[in-house]
Amino acid sequence: MAALGARAKRFICVVILCGLLIALSAIPQWDQTLNVKFAFFVFFTVLSSGLKVRLPGITGTLSVNYVFILLGVVELSVAQAVLISIAGTVSQCILGARTRPSLVQLTFNALATAACVFVSYQLFRSPSLRAIHPAMPIMLFWTTIAYFGMNTLTTACVIALTEGKPVFRLWLDSFFWTVPQYLFGAAMAALLSSVNQALGWEYSVLVVPGFYLLYRSYQLHLGKLEEEKKHVADVAELHLRTIEALALAIEAKDDTTHSHLRRVQVYAVEIGKELGLDVEHLRALEAAALLHDIGKLAVPEYIINKPGRLTKEEFEKMKVHPVVGAEILECVQFPYPVVPIVRSHHEKWDGSGYPDGLKGEEIPIGARILAAVDCLDALASDRQYRRALPLEQALEYVCERAGKEFDPVVVAVLKRRIHELELKARSSPSLVRNIKLSTRVKIVRGDAPAAGLAQLAAAVNRAAERVLAPDLISSIATARQDVQMLHEVCREREGSLRLEDTLSLLASRLKRLVPHDAIAIYCLDGQVLKPEFVAGEDERLFRSLQIPFGEGLSGWVAQNKLHVVNGNPSVESSYLNDETKFSTLRSALSVPLEGISGVVGALTLYSRKPDAFSRDQLRLLLTINTKVGLAIEQVRTLPFTTDAAGVDQLTGLASAHALFHHLERRIETKPGTGAGFAVLVLDLDGFRAVNDRFGQFTGNKVLQRTAEQLRLAVREGELAARMGGDEFVIVLNSTELETVQQRIAQLSEIVAGVGEELCGERLLSVSVGTASYPQDGVTVEAILDQADKRMYVLKQNSRAKPAAAPTKQSTP
Repeated sequence: MAALGARAKRFICVVILCGLLIALSAIPQWDQTLNVKFAFFVFFTVLSSGLKVRLPGITGTLSVNYVFILLGVVELSVAQAVLISIAGTVSQCILGARTRPSLVQLTFNALATAACVFVSYQLFRSPSLRAIHPAMPIMLFWTTIAYFGMNTLTTACVIALTEGKPVFRLWLDSFFWTVPQYLFGAAMAALLSSVNQALGWEYSVLVVPGFYLLYRSYQLHLGKLEEEKKHVADVAELHLRTIEALALAIEAKDDTTHSHLRRVQVYAVEIGKELGLDVEHLRALEAAALLHDIGKLAVPEYIINKPGRLTKEEFEKMKVHPVVGAEILECVQFPYPVVPIVRSHHEKWDGSGYPDGLKGEEIPIGARILAAVDCLDALASDRQYRRALPLEQALEYVCERAGKEFDPVVVAVLKRRIHELELKARSSPSLVRNIKLSTRVKIVRGDAPAAGLAQLAAAVNRAAERVLAPDLISSIATARQDVQMLHEVCREREGSLRLEDTLSLLASRLKRLVPHDAIAIYCLDGQVLKPEFVAGEDERLFRSLQIPFGEGLSGWVAQNKLHVVNGNPSVESSYLNDETKFSTLRSALSVPLEGISGVVGALTLYSRKPDAFSRDQLRLLLTINTKVGLAIEQVRTLPFTTDAAGVDQLTGLASAHALFHHLERRIETKPGTGAGFAVLVLDLDGFRAVNDRFGQFTGNKVLQRTAEQLRLAVREGELAARMGGDEFVIVLNSTELETVQQRIAQLSEIVAGVGEELCGERLLSVSVGTASYPQDGVTVEAILDQADKRMYVLKQNSRAKPAAAPTKQSTP
């Protein structure tokens, strides 16, 4: 009794009290003339009490002793009938019991049966029932129905209150099917009564074997029921395993989905219960909450996990997942309506959703519940590319869209019970078994098949060259050449080149190849991406970023080794320490940077324009990102030598690092005074031919001899530097056009002469781009970038001209 609830205790006490009063009131009506018959009936009642079967789904049993109880109602006094029922019930509870019943259980069962027998006895002898039909079998039929109803409902009530089950559902499932057995027992009781009246009660012993047949019929019937129940349980278990397997398939696609699915399931089912969904629809909602994203198996992974906003084309691919999910689940043939929920969970209340444009109550109620809950949990959960919103803020977002995107009734329930549902979701165990998929296991056995893929790749490359625009091929070639030179610079100069210089060289090349408003090159430091080089708009903002590995746009790119085209730059800003800062940039192109030891960082370009970057520009970056990663890795792993940092080891000229410092000092010493200077960017034309024909040794001699002549050509206060490869920079004191042109002509003769001296013919010429301070820029990067652009334009325009052309020059 201590473990029972208050309602169950009260019910048990009331039944015991009523049964006791009825039993006591019946005692004075004892009939002494029926004592022998009473003893006979008591004996067979106790004997038949052991012939019982267990009722499915509950702790109760059913015995054939009720036949003698009914016979007592017909032939004995009310006191004797009540006492027979008490004796039979106590025997039924004790004989063959797996566990000994408590005194409270015995008392309740015995007195509850006594009360039912008392009422049945009065009903059998009531003039009203006799007026309906005086025949004894008919009267016994209605008496049996009444006894069955009172006895089973009383037992069902106490079991339901004890085990927390719905009374009527438990009665239907566990007792209602026994009506035929009760009526068959009533027929046997009527038969025994007829025999007793015709031949005497002593002859009723001949009918006793029929009780065993009744018991066996119970066993066979219940055995069949158990088999059917087991089959149903097996089917339910199969569906559960199917749900678990499909949920694991979703988890394999996206590791963040598992907790999201369980949370959505708890929210959705609880809201469904409050809205009065029946058991079938609740089961459908429970399964759909786990499986609503199964259609994403047909969506490319880079779209599912893309940081920021999807492009129009990507969103079109994403929109198929409800349809594909519904088609997948149709093959499972669930016994409840899961498919309509999955298909419609992206429909909106106002009809603006997909895939079918349903609106209002046209949308299945399960889908309406799932849509609101799914949105809430998605906003309140961490993603690779953004952090979770506070629960209250996510709820506010959903409430604002009630009547537009979501069912207002569903949102009202969600708003009222949000904290209760959240606690339940956090404390609820997972339905998906604790299985960890081996998605990151490396299989070392098995060689790649030799299927002629090398020839196929070559054919594809040739076909691509025919399809690609000439400008794109040219840009890719130039980019690869520039990065190759960058890689060679890092290798040749060993510790003399700092990481900042390397990335600055790279940025100056990329600006002309892929137009952008800002560039950030992030390098991995432990588990954080830190900006090693930033230039362009919002430079200070991006320098303050500390992006956790795997989070934000660039962090996701680095972790997953995948690119992002036209991602959302604002997801980077969400990781600022100062939440008041934000970026006005609207699109981003990001690629991972990999070295020999793995990912070293990410290269990200930003633009103020939405959808500013093209697939061709992505293709260009993908041709150089590996070399960039190797160059960065090389510079970071080599020790930096301070003494040599200002000198190029191959040529003895100033290094790129020294050049940057020289220009910064010149800008800082005379800002706004009008005392300008000019920068010449020189690129040797024909140098690759020299390397191809005469070898790298001769190529190095050409660079060294050119450097010697350039050092002699500069005047006091000017500077000659080597940027890398075959590119040099001269800083002139004068910005006058005539002076600059004279110096360019002098440099052209120097380069041509070096080529003729070392190669025996005029193989070399020079392309020169110029820029002036402050006319073309007020920062080092801007000035070098302008000169570099002009040099590049000249180089592109002159490719069709003979290599011996004396010079190409571009001046402002």
